[in-house]
Amino acid sequence: MDKQYAGVLKGKMDAASFSKLAALENAKLHAFVADAVALGQPDSVTVCTDDPADIAYVRRRAVEAGEETPMAVEGHTVHFDGYQDQGRDPGATRYLLPKGVSLGPRLKAIERDGGLKEIRGYLAGAMRGKEMFVRFFSLGPTDSVFSISCVQCTDSAYVAHSEDLLYRPGYEQFKRLGGSGNFFRFLHSAGRLDENRTSADVDKRRVYIDILEDTVYSANTQYGGNTIGLKKLALRLAIRKADREGWLAEHMFVMGVGGRGGRFTCFAGAFPSACGKTSTAMLPGERIVGDDIAYLRAIGGEVRAVNVEAGIFGIIRDVNPHDDPVIHKVLSSPGEVIFSNVLVKDGRPFWLGMGEDPPDRGRNYSGEWFRGKCDADGEEILFAHKNARYTVALRALENCDPRLDDPEGVPVRGIIYGGRDSDTSVPVQQSFDWEHGVTTMGAALESESTPATLGAEGVRTFDLMSNLQFLAIPVGQYVRNHLDFAAKVKRPPVIFAVNYFQRDKGGRYLTGMLDKHVWVKWMERRVHGEVEALRGPTGLIPKYENLAGLFRDVLGREYTREQYVEQFTIRVPENLAKLDRIEKIYRETADTPAAVLQQLAAQRQRLVKLRQAKGDYVSPMDL
Repeated sequence: MDKQYAGVLKGKMDAASFSKLAALENAKLHAFVADAVALGQPDSVTVCTDDPADIAYVRRRAVEAGEETPMAVEGHTVHFDGYQDQGRDPGATRYLLPKGVSLGPRLKAIERDGGLKEIRGYLAGAMRGKEMFVRFFSLGPTDSVFSISCVQCTDSAYVAHSEDLLYRPGYEQFKRLGGSGNFFRFLHSAGRLDENRTSADVDKRRVYIDILEDTVYSANTQYGGNTIGLKKLALRLAIRKADREGWLAEHMFVMGVGGRGGRFTCFAGAFPSACGKTSTAMLPGERIVGDDIAYLRAIGGEVRAVNVEAGIFGIIRDVNPHDDPVIHKVLSSPGEVIFSNVLVKDGRPFWLGMGEDPPDRGRNYSGEWFRGKCDADGEEILFAHKNARYTVALRALENCDPRLDDPEGVPVRGIIYGGRDSDTSVPVQQSFDWEHGVTTMGAALESESTPATLGAEGVRTFDLMSNLQFLAIPVGQYVRNHLDFAAKVKRPPVIFAVNYFQRDKGGRYLTGMLDKHVWVKWMERRVHGEVEALRGPTGLIPKYENLAGLFRDVLGREYTREQYVEQFTIRVPENLAKLDRIEKIYRETADTPAAVLQQLAAQRQRLVKLRQAKGDYVSPMDL
């Protein structure tokens, strides 16, 4: 190790930690850690390897430092974020860009030199009186073409413990890097802590992404989405890396759907928040590979994917024994689970929508809680936060796919795009081909707001591929990468679109919560060419007889022709209105691929032709 780095580090580390770091012969790594130490000025520094003893030490320190509290069930702990630190902060998250560089008007950025000065100012001395942990992880399975090595320096044992559950250990993989600088870096400090051991200066919360150095800086926050660097923050860096190298980094689940003869067919799926993503990935009887982020590569003439993570940082709201039996069993059984921002009473967690009444008093993210407690603005404090979470390793789930850690990934035969749409799209449809699916389903993805989140129902938000918030390249370039990806494989995955939130004119939902299992089974059969489909103006839709059989087989109930007609009637005016919205966005987007506007125009022509022939609302029986 270079003498200048050793001089900084030896005064903060014991001999064991220094030896662990020095064993990784990588000058760029040493420089990053030494800079983090000199900047944050922690009282001590602990370097962790993949050794279970090191991992157990971090878990113990999370409890000793008061960041986590043991619960009644063995292995369960609870963590509380500060009252004003309960979710990702898009307003404080910025890309650091050199002068003259732009990622487009939809992506938030700040001039690099000024941004570095600001964030490093907040981090200066922020670790005094605390221990800094140096952690090594792998995004994707280790020793794989998918692997991305990562190092995180943090003064939060809770953050480090969470990453142990969510990611694969990466110290040994770092040894194989040699002197390469091809790794992601994350530096985090929770900053000054209050009496509850939560970040006190959230008004100075900042999350800055330096795309030149593949580095993320995070200060004055503890919430996982702002601090667990390998999650959505790393997704932004991975999107740029994928752009350079010709693969895709996506906000997608990966699941195996059972079919005839015992086969399991893998699908990837992109759904904006509150559109059914996790409930689809966790369908009973199917297999989950991952619920959040996937890397897709062209290997051997086919698309293969891995789950970037090895655990779930999931929203716990509405998890109950009826709708989520697999997750609920894990959250109720002994084993390593971190709950966050729930209500705790006598060592038991309580959350919104769990199916039982909470106690009148307990401890939550506001401190000691009682029914009727209000905040400083007079707003009543819920017993648990709407964004309360659980963190658990995927291997704890009974339905975890055995291929989770396969270094070659799993073959993806279908891609699903799902939005929240009350009045436009049918429940399930298949694209005509890859280009049609990318442009009119993925790149045109929308989601309606709900009263619980934005106070007004039906406000449509554009969210192409459910990845807009995490893009680190211009929108047009991102869409072009998807279009070009198909040329790398012999048979691209089949693209589908789903909509679980269709309503009639009176506002009644036309599909049930469990119906998605039928749509998924139909898609699996379509991939294998086992059922026919009707050609509509926006895609291929199921035939009645095929769905009727699946409803009986999958859900054990009858499915009427009246239900089918109601759900799969083509709503021409609403589809044309959507095209107006999407075309406007892409005409105002720089460098939009010509194929996008061409496909949207062709879809418009098909809809207009259908309306001229058969009216505004066309039954599937008339196609």
